[in-house]
Amino acid sequence: MTATPKPNALPWLLVSVLVIVLDQLSKWWVLTSLPEYTAIPVIEGFWNWYRTYNTGAAFSFLADAGGWQKWFFTALAFGISGLLAWWLARTPRSDWRTALPFALVIGGAIGNVIDRQLHGHVVDFIQWHWRDYYWPAFNLADSAIVGGAIGIALFGLLQGRKKAD
Repeated sequence: MTATPKPNALPWLLVSVLVIVLDQLSKWWVLTSLPEYTAIPVIEGFWNWYRTYNTGAAFSFLADAGGWQKWFFTALAFGISGLLAWWLARTPRSDWRTALPFALVIGGAIGNVIDRQLHGHVVDFIQWHWRDYYWPAFNLADSAIVGGAIGIALFGLLQGRKKAD
């Protein structure tokens, strides 16, 4: 009798660790190399390095809340990361469409928590714009969270469609 392997995609947490390391290294570079609030063009008219800080969440949500948001967003990030890790433990290791997006969100969330706890804010430095229209500055952790969320939504919808057929 052959035992069926239990689902366990926890090794995908190595992707989370990679995201955290790259995010923190990029922020170290920013904090040691870029002046504050000064646009440094990377691609003229589209992309700047721009060191800024965010005490809130996406689009500076709750940035002016008075300080309690640091702990709220930290607890939220740990709660979501814990839930995603729990789901990873129940996901087959080969199911990269589920595991990779979960790992990206976990890595991004923890990367920003490290900033909140070390600095009291998140370090942002990627600024995209078109003429006078500027997207809010962001960082690699934010990119991982967004990429992971898109993957969760996209692959979740595709898997739901397959099962319905």
